Amino acid sequence: MINAEAMPEGAVIRDPRVPGRDTVVTRPTLERLAAEQGDKVFAKFDDNLEEWTYARFHDLVRQTALGLQQQGVGQGDMVLVFMPNNREQIRIMFALNYLGAVYVPINTAYRGGLLEHVVKLSDAKLAIVHAVLAPRLADVPTAALEHVIVQGGDPVAIGSLKVSRYDDVLLPEQGTIRAPGRAIEPWDPMAIVFTSGTTGPSKAVLISYVQLYSNAGPETWPFVDETDRYLINAPMFHLGGMGPMYVMFVRGASFAMIERFDTKTFWNSVHRCGATVAFLLGVMATFLEKQPPSDMDRGHGLKKAIVVPITAELESFRQRFGIDIYTIFNMTEASSPCVSEANPTRQGTCGKVRRGVEVRLVDDNDCEVPVGEVGEMLVRTDRPWAMNSGYYNNPEATAKAWRNGWFHTGDAFRRDEDGYFYFVDRTKDAIRRRGENISSMEVEGLILRHPAILEAAVIGVPSEFGEDDVMVILSAVEGQSLDRMEVFEFMREALPYFMVPRYIRFMDRLPRTPSEKVMKAELRKEGITADTWDREAHGIRLTGERIA
Repeated sequence: MINAEAMPEGAVIRDPRVPGRDTVVTRPTLERLAAEQGDKVFAKFDDNLEEWTYARFHDLVRQTALGLQQQGVGQGDMVLVFMPNNREQIRIMFALNYLGAVYVPINTAYRGGLLEHVVKLSDAKLAIVHAVLAPRLADVPTAALEHVIVQGGDPVAIGSLKVSRYDDVLLPEQGTIRAPGRAIEPWDPMAIVFTSGTTGPSKAVLISYVQLYSNAGPETWPFVDETDRYLINAPMFHLGGMGPMYVMFVRGASFAMIERFDTKTFWNSVHRCGATVAFLLGVMATFLEKQPPSDMDRGHGLKKAIVVPITAELESFRQRFGIDIYTIFNMTEASSPCVSEANPTRQGTCGKVRRGVEVRLVDDNDCEVPVGEVGEMLVRTDRPWAMNSGYYNNPEATAKAWRNGWFHTGDAFRRDEDGYFYFVDRTKDAIRRRGENISSMEVEGLILRHPAILEAAVIGVPSEFGEDDVMVILSAVEGQSLDRMEVFEFMREALPYFMVPRYIRFMDRLPRTPSEKVMKAELRKEGITADTWDREAHGIRLTGERIA
């Protein structure tokens, strides 16, 4: 039998804007929910439809927490987790927080220099690693690491580090979990999530319990409630994977986990798991919309989807699949500052500023731009700790992001007179062509209206005339082919002349991160390849229409 000592009392939380410990902190919240609704299903898994009730989950988490504590893990410790989505990682995440330790997941695609960077940055002494990924640690300096626990196979030698098997050390059958030295507070760090590193080395975002609660909890996403089951199809090293588990947990609701997003099996998975709400990147919605009609189009059971960004075909998608659509703007460092109403009708919007958040759109000098003009979005919240707590071991980046008392998102937006916000581009993705500013996202959205185009990535490439030329990389819907001239004519009809790409490249599939974001940095690095078609080399030049 596994017992736990009572957690010590903490300071009285007098600020009503900050949720109480048994609402937001993992340890007391889990104890409360196990007592109040122990028989309710918290987790369901698509591979064999196994279910965990809150009471069962309580026991699993405490078992893993005891094992971690026996391996020396204590309050405030950083622990690396280098694993694919699986049951063990869910237990580890919640067990670490049960002890007051910090969960630090690593992108499973990392190796070499990227892996070395995050291991060093984390200051972690312990790593829990899947057997398939463990050999990668043997190829890099391991910084402060002392101990590696290997899950899913036999351990391998990793330099001079101690290596143990997960089943041998993290599944004790009895013992008592010692209480932390002080109460775990809502503002304590619960996780570090690494940014994608598209503008430089990955930064380690410190996330508190309050931030994750505010990110998509009951007050921020009121359209999701305790009766819902959230479908998780994103990796746990991404906020879109680990966040939903937590925000459904604090609601006393449930989640379902599928191995990965797959267009052909998605609706069947939704139906089997009983999911009622899901998050879809805009490209995922496009993939589903371009599948042939089937009986599952209305037989799945999904009621709500958060789609980011919303596509031009939003209304046809909603009508076809019979679900309500919402959209948001969010990022790892923030907590959903913009949220829409159900089924927004304004093309391209990400909603309005939610309650408790302030937003400004500014120029390069942090001076506010007029309504209708494009500026970088700055954000701050009324609730303390509702946004990131800085970048771990990177005070320079923290100071730069939080200058003038506002968090700088690095994203360009415009706002209309009714208070709706519209994402224009990542500031680094904006293209400047012969005096015209071009939103890559806007161009992609228009190109994707072509029925045979599945994916589109628009990038800027250096022009011999200075500034940029526009390049698009495309892939086709399965079973269809693309013709360069036909695609070009489509784009010429759909786009202003200065947005029409000069360069067109076809790929079987665009390179994507495990969280389904197009790896534009890789495409920019490849640039104009041998298989890229240059319309100007074929005598096709576009100019603006002369207006008398």
